[in-house]
Amino acid sequence: MGPPAATLAPLDSHALAGLREHVHRALRHAILSGGFEPGARLNERAIAEQLGVSTTPVKEALRLLEADGLVKTKPRSGVIVNFDYAWAEEMILARAAIESTIARLAAQRISQDEQPVLEQILSDMRSATASEGAEELVRLNELFHGHIRSIARANYLRQLNDRQDVYDSDARRVIHSNPAERERALAEHSEIGRAIIARDAEAAEAAMKAHVLRAGESYLDLVFRKKKD
Repeated sequence: MGPPAATLAPLDSHALAGLREHVHRALRHAILSGGFEPGARLNERAIAEQLGVSTTPVKEALRLLEADGLVKTKPRSGVIVNFDYAWAEEMILARAAIESTIARLAAQRISQDEQPVLEQILSDMRSATASEGAEELVRLNELFHGHIRSIARANYLRQLNDRQDVYDSDARRVIHSNPAERERALAEHSEIGRAIIARDAEAAEAAMKAHVLRAGESYLDLVFRKKKD
């Protein structure tokens, strides 16, 4: 029985009320950042020891991860990491299709009151990029995309997109660990924002699709392709 592949920091034992969710988040981040190889077996006891918790929240977290599709239980093999290159690639393509359509609708539906909010978020993103605040950039990135969804007022597409949220935050943390990526993302977000404010639906759709696909390629490089070098 060996330790898990990823290095997991011990959790605060006083946060018992949300312990299952803390374990869930820690494992999800480890999987999405490439800490576990596809097909790796996750040993509950070893994970519990590394996190400094009992096996109960680990078992519960693994069930949540299975519902997310990131792990699966195999007879005689236990819990196996299900997240791999093909899964990640499909995730990126799905997000590109959904987000680009939402951006198109946002450009068609944006009101005058909503424009200054989008401009302020972009201004804050420029400041955070200059100060290299990765965590703040992740927060602003989510705020930016969330505001665009709000502007679009597309409930059906928003429900589809919400299913991607399990991946997006952790994927963004991986991507924004790269300084060059942060600069590219700022330029792309600015292009998307300008197109939406200008009510240019085609440009907004194209810019969003290009951004998601390009950022997705960076994610695949960092998490999967780097291991082949």
